Amino acid sequence: MIPAPPRASTCPPGSSLPVPGQFTLVLHSHLPWLANHGRWPVGEEWLYQSWAASYLPVYAMLGRLAADGFTNQLSLGITPVLAAQLDDPHCLRSMHEWLADWQLRAVAAADTDDTIRRDLAGYEFRSAASALTDFENFWQHGASPLIRGLADSGVLEILGGPLAHPFAPLLDPRLRRFSLDEGLTDARSRWGTTPQGIWAPECAFTPGMESEYATAGVRHFMVDGPALHGDTSLARPVGDSDVLAFGRDLTVSYQVWSPKSGYPGHPAYRDFHTYDHASGFKMSRVTAKTVAAHNKKPYEPDRVDAVIARHVDDFVEHVRARLVSESERIGRPALVVAAFDTELFGHWWHEGPRWLEGVLRRLPEAGVRVGTMASATANGLVGQPVSLTDSSWGSGKDWRVWNGPQVQHLVDLNAEVVETALDTVDKLLDAGSARDRVADQIIRETLLTVSSDWPFMVSKDTAAEYAVRRAHTHAHATREISDATLRGRTEQATRLAANWNLADGLFPDLDARRLRGSVRA
Repeated sequence: MIPAPPRASTCPPGSSLPVPGQFTLVLHSHLPWLANHGRWPVGEEWLYQSWAASYLPVYAMLGRLAADGFTNQLSLGITPVLAAQLDDPHCLRSMHEWLADWQLRAVAAADTDDTIRRDLAGYEFRSAASALTDFENFWQHGASPLIRGLADSGVLEILGGPLAHPFAPLLDPRLRRFSLDEGLTDARSRWGTTPQGIWAPECAFTPGMESEYATAGVRHFMVDGPALHGDTSLARPVGDSDVLAFGRDLTVSYQVWSPKSGYPGHPAYRDFHTYDHASGFKMSRVTAKTVAAHNKKPYEPDRVDAVIARHVDDFVEHVRARLVSESERIGRPALVVAAFDTELFGHWWHEGPRWLEGVLRRLPEAGVRVGTMASATANGLVGQPVSLTDSSWGSGKDWRVWNGPQVQHLVDLNAEVVETALDTVDKLLDAGSARDRVADQIIRETLLTVSSDWPFMVSKDTAAEYAVRRAHTHAHATREISDATLRGRTEQATRLAANWNLADGLFPDLDARRLRGSVRA
């Protein structure tokens, strides 16, 4: 994260006239627990690719903005399960090795008479060298100091979330409340502050969760635009609570990425899906949507600057127009929220971090006020209360991805495992007041079982076999520890819990005794 030369953060002479309202960018950073559960083609490789391609450049960009005096640039969601991996000693060592291997693969790929391939190998070598320097200077001892520094600079607002990313509406309410409370506790232990906002996994909601949020101290959360019936022009108190729902503006967000289109599909950008199998690098550009992989043209890094600049200007103009039209429609300054997965920027869309920095620097020059969810609240961009119904940001904006027929076997598995876990842990808690590492590990494995990632991957047919295997692996761990416990085989249960903890030792502060506080009064 080498700072760029200082730049003015104020609007230069001749900049566009201010428009009413505020633009808010929200990013959701998440990967399931991948450590110690396979490497390739699905497993830890997914973590290291996302780390190198997205987290390193996005955080470096935020560091440059902070150095230049920018504040309140975005609300950054970081799930506890991802934060755990970015601080995990095994993952940190392996990431360092992965970056070094990236550089070595680039050296090998450069040994060719093909000028184009050699030039692209040089591009990869320089990229790897820059990433290694960044990692060694800022990341090698864990992400938490870096994240805390960015938060302290005021450049961003941190959003938290529940442990292990469950699809909350389908989870037993007691475990759901525990997961959220523990997730906020985990955030405080890592970053020294408790997030006031969250990105609920999959933007999933069911009525009543707003009361749970209020009890946990959550003041605002994200929903998808249709949950607010498409009117995302202001944050809305939910029901009788003071908790605010912020809705994703699809009109603006879909300019960047939608199920069918968006900037990353431009012919000049690097193609995500086409690999050079000899090196493992992505050496092709998109070329055209209908062109087969073997016919795609070579990626030309020097061609993309002009395209990025056009897409920055296009997005800024869409934001300006949307703020003007929404403000006119509601008769007061409006809010426009664009929300994306952080991994879109870099991992999926190679040029995305550069586009993102260009947008954040260009918006103030274009007369657009940029702020976080928290600053939108402070600036009074709040409307009338709303009653929310069941929703998510998945296909159909309902729950079909996570409870449809194609994943009913996982729904049934989750229900059975949660019941087994809670029954067992209750018996352990009844037996004594001391912390019980067996109970802790049962809850840890249960939360990993019910991760929303597994049914998502099955429904979308993305590494579905891996997802099913992972769900059943954690279910098996929960069952066998619970079985030994219920049979009174204390030594066996202790040994099993300790062995599973070697692979799944995330959230060391998780304390099953706090489940007692999650019982509804």
